[in-house]
Amino acid sequence: MAEIPRAPAHIRTLPSWLLGRAAARGHRLVGEALARVGLRMMHHAVLSAVAESGPLSQAELGRGLGIDRKDMVAILDDLQGEGLVTRAPDVTDRRKNAVAVTASGRRLLRRAVRLGAAANDELTAALSPAERAQLVDLLTRIVQPGEPCAAPPHGGR
Repeated sequence: MAEIPRAPAHIRTLPSWLLGRAAARGHRLVGEALARVGLRMMHHAVLSAVAESGPLSQAELGRGLGIDRKDMVAILDDLQGEGLVTRAPDVTDRRKNAVAVTASGRRLLRRAVRLGAAANDELTAALSPAERAQLVDLLTRIVQPGEPCAAPPHGGR
């Protein structure tokens, strides 16, 4: 039986197939970029969420990012072990831990944002700036608003 070197033509034109391939390439590029500063993608997402929203409970982080409770604990253990976040009892509800970004975490996040932006630039290098903006707009419209990590369009990266 002959080996098929690539997906059949009718598959290669499906938006779902193309989005999957683009997503896989984007994950690879961003993952490799973040690895240069010792971060994994979920660690970057958690660090970004805490930096953007201020101290958050572990439960809020998990719900907002769609991360399982046990996985969230492991991610926060890693980040805290590297001195990038702190966990302390929440001042409004002592039963919860509030997660906050440290100064080291903010410095690392700034580097990670630059590396992630460069990886996204590489991903979309074949597009003009207007096409890239249009792509972001179209993808934002496709993403369901109720999905974890979904946000309204903001015109940025």
